[in-house]
Amino acid sequence: MAHLAQWLSEHWFELLAAAISAVDVWLATKRSMISWPVTILASALYLEQFRESRLYSDMLLQGVFVAFAVYGWWHWHRGLKAEGSVRVVTPGVALLLRDAALGALGSLLLGYWMMKHTDASLPWLDAALTGFSLVGTWWGARKYIANWWLWIVVDVIYIGEYMYKHLNLTAGLYAVFVALAALGLRDWRRALAQQSAITMAESGLAEA
Repeated sequence: MAHLAQWLSEHWFELLAAAISAVDVWLATKRSMISWPVTILASALYLEQFRESRLYSDMLLQGVFVAFAVYGWWHWHRGLKAEGSVRVVTPGVALLLRDAALGALGSLLLGYWMMKHTDASLPWLDAALTGFSLVGTWWGARKYIANWWLWIVVDVIYIGEYMYKHLNLTAGLYAVFVALAALGLRDWRRALAQQSAITMAESGLAEA
């Protein structure tokens, strides 16, 4: 019992951030508007956690997450008012490749800067994960179903990074994130199928 109390006293902040982040991702799988203010809270907590761990790219990423969350909140709300639900989008391959290329370029620039100017731990890997996490967040804010595929890949790699940094609780959280991303992909696919069925039905009525 004493060991548990000591562990909680040492890791309570990381535990809090992990719990709120898990709730955040679960809400996103349900296309809930509440996910965005929860994202802001979770990002603020992890910004401090990553500062302490010298994962500076991840720390900066949390600040950008806040800005993207504000945008995503607004964009989802606008779609909700116009269409009655948060509708899933399937963009073209060219657009996805463009965003992925921008993520790769940003990763290289950030990794080089972190290596040259900071004492960052794992500067290149951390920067790459940061760059593609930004792409995933942007895709989520734009309601692109591809965001879940990207998050599955990114979160699996994050697990290894956090285990290496002895952030085992956060590594466990990201294992949960992988499962939640798979759940999100399933649920958004179902929503997309329902949208397509409704669109086809409406088209048939219009032609009739």
